[in-house]
Amino acid sequence: MLVRIPEVLDQNELKALRDKLESAGPAWVDGRVTAGYQGAPVKFNQQIDERSEVARQCQQIVLAAVEGHSTFISAALPNAVYPPMFNRYGEGMTFGDHIDGSIRILPDGRKLRTDLSATLFLSEPDEYDGGELEIHDTYGLHRAKFAAGDMVLYPATSLHRVTPITRGIRVACFFWTQSLVRDDTQRALLFDLDNAIQKLNATGADEVARRTLIGVYHNLIRQWSAT
Repeated sequence: MLVRIPEVLDQNELKALRDKLESAGPAWVDGRVTAGYQGAPVKFNQQIDERSEVARQCQQIVLAAVEGHSTFISAALPNAVYPPMFNRYGEGMTFGDHIDGSIRILPDGRKLRTDLSATLFLSEPDEYDGGELEIHDTYGLHRAKFAAGDMVLYPATSLHRVTPITRGIRVACFFWTQSLVRDDTQRALLFDLDNAIQKLNATGADEVARRTLIGVYHNLIRQWSAT
């Protein structure tokens, strides 16, 4: 399941992030420092040092936004979120075909299973040429180059890449989520069911039927949840 989530960040949050990242100076390091053996040969970008103060400040902004966003909660059913990271691509930079690593180590030493990958766009599409996020799944190739503040959420099992930048600079945030429901098909069914329930609530549909569907939704989570 690939989900576009618009306006995760408002204009004030977006400006605060951009200002912090643009003035980060030496906190920008070679992106390969966190790449595994598969990603390192095809990764050519920069990212903010995870240990830096600017990373911590920016993480707080993003985490507050996603943890309060109903569409993210509905689509991801998050159990744990890896602290957001931040990257940038200048002219000639790219990240070739790769699949994200299955396990990440959280700062406190706990392990996180990467069920979902997320890219939160921080640059407007007209600020750069190239730089599309290309995602391959069962249904073919999908391209994402969204407005600043929008996010794309997709299974971490997907083969994906960032196409070469030919003009400008692309800045983005990325992170992973361990879901309460690890199976993508089950998550997609729950997301569709939740959306349907919300629409029925908004139209004042039959109360007994809505209550039944809400019960079905929670009983499925109870059956499928890993916690």
